[in-house]
Amino acid sequence: MKINLKNAVAHFYPNPSFEQLYFEAVANAIDAGAYEIGINIKIKAFEEPRSLSIAIRDNGSGFVDRKFEKFARLLEAENKDHKGLGRLIYLAYFDEIAVESFFEETKKREFKFNSSFDGKSKISEFKAESGTILRFNEFSGTRIKSYDYLKPQCIKESLLEHFFPVLFKRVHDKKPLEISIELETETPNRSYDFFSGKVKLTLDDVPPLKITSFKNRELDFFHNFDIFYSIENDRSKKKSLLTAICIDDRTIQYELTSLDSIPDGYQAMFLFNSDFFAGKTNASRQKLDLDDTISERTLKQVLRKEIAQVINDQIPSIVESNKKLNEELGNQYPHLSGYFLADNVGLIVKNEAIEKAQQTFFNEQKDILECTELNDEQYQKALEQSSRILVEYILYRTRIIQKLKSMNPQNSETEIHDLIVPTKQTFHKRSFDQDIYRNNVWVLDDKYMTYNTILSDETMSKVIHEIALDQIEDEKRPDITLIFSGIPEGGNKVDVVVVELKKHDLPLAKNEEVVSQLRQRARKLLRYFPNNIERIWFYGITDIDQEFRKSLKEDQFKELFSHGTMFYKQQPIIVDDENNPFLIDLYVLTYDTFINDAESRNSTFLRLLKNNITKNVEKNRDNTNEMEVSEKS
Repeated sequence: MKINLKNAVAHFYPNPSFEQLYFEAVANAIDAGAYEIGINIKIKAFEEPRSLSIAIRDNGSGFVDRKFEKFARLLEAENKDHKGLGRLIYLAYFDEIAVESFFEETKKREFKFNSSFDGKSKISEFKAESGTILRFNEFSGTRIKSYDYLKPQCIKESLLEHFFPVLFKRVHDKKPLEISIELETETPNRSYDFFSGKVKLTLDDVPPLKITSFKNRELDFFHNFDIFYSIENDRSKKKSLLTAICIDDRTIQYELTSLDSIPDGYQAMFLFNSDFFAGKTNASRQKLDLDDTISERTLKQVLRKEIAQVINDQIPSIVESNKKLNEELGNQYPHLSGYFLADNVGLIVKNEAIEKAQQTFFNEQKDILECTELNDEQYQKALEQSSRILVEYILYRTRIIQKLKSMNPQNSETEIHDLIVPTKQTFHKRSFDQDIYRNNVWVLDDKYMTYNTILSDETMSKVIHEIALDQIEDEKRPDITLIFSGIPEGGNKVDVVVVELKKHDLPLAKNEEVVSQLRQRARKLLRYFPNNIERIWFYGITDIDQEFRKSLKEDQFKELFSHGTMFYKQQPIIVDDENNPFLIDLYVLTYDTFINDAESRNSTFLRLLKNNITKNVEKNRDNTNEMEVSEKS
């Protein structure tokens, strides 16, 4: 063999599993027509890997000349079901494999497969039944990763899973096959169930499977796809799920859904079989290797859909459970409605469903944004996406409202303030998109979202500079100031809103301060009226108990209709001329009032948007169902 075998092993088997050694030997034995295979494992102790030796016997036809010549030439395969590389896995774990093979009733072939193998063998006369013995000696690793690689019962389960297509066919054709697995160790370890013992894998171990078939034009126009499946409900066993693809008489695990997708107490197996998959594995037979005509994403979508149908038919409780959770998720995340059941298999896994739905939402946004022109369908999708994006924002506002509702006397004024607008910060219209989830002046009124500038706990000096570009010294700080409508440099007048906040449960004198503070702010700002300022509104937000209520009425405040307590007054403010005061609009309201008003507006928006999304989801579902019916017919 004119090839560097060490390099070949490293190239084709960079991360081999020890089990592949058994798989390759058993596959070769079955190809040789064997129906009795024996695996004998000897080791002094698990902690002494250098003492490991393995002998694998079979009663197949043996290494006849044609098969030996093929073995001696790497990468030479008889058909697309074979790769011509399998025996390299032997050298990934052992330095030498001694081969003794009996064939044609009177011949014996012997050779050693190692990195120096030259493609030659010794043939002698020997009368015996045909068969082959592989003796694996000189373990080359530093350790064995798992006890399971040597335990007979674990090896049996792996072989049953890996060779299920062959075993199932043998059952169907009533052709025998028996594999015995024996472990001999001088130092057992009961903690790991590691001790000498022997088990047999027979056709009686092959579980009965049901079968259903389907065709899919996205995958292939010609081939049928069979699903061999088993769904059992045995509470005495652990929940289990296997999804795999049968390729070239072997099984390759193919993860299509998580174990959480089936209820506790269930054991499920799904095997996909089709001529479509023939030869579609990588060189080491560890992974599916699709050609360019089909994407793995499309394949998984199709196979998931078929599994979901089987699971829903076999476990009806899942349908009802998913319906309830889907409604719950739709109420909690209405902007993602219609995405939670898409591409879902079995039970909805809440966190996984939210993550997938969010990703689908993002991908659809991306597709729309990347369109240079929109056709009718894309235009309708863009409208739907706009509704979903707006709902996402309205939901964020709902969380802010709930947080404000949870505030109590133990919370400081700063904590309340930061929820509305972070303190010591200034926000400008030009950065509105970046700040939309940082400032929440919409709590006061949605019209205030059209601000030019928001100053939060900034000095009056800075406020006045934003309005008139004047330089004055005044270190007093209004809690929140909003500036609208114009740009001073352009000569346009502006509207101004000033808000003062007081924490919960303050004494009367402190609550009354809110009116006094607003008057002071007004006196400073009215110097710029009417040349720079068009209109000004002043809001005081605080607790209004019975005593403060009386105080406000004594001061000629009038109570307004609202979702709580709100008082209003046109407050006269004297700036220079004592005989000509300015009248300002001054509002005093409770936290409950401005929170409840905000909640009422927000819930109205949310209800309208949810209804719109629900209608679109139902319309899309009806269209999809019509298309599926049309395809089937």
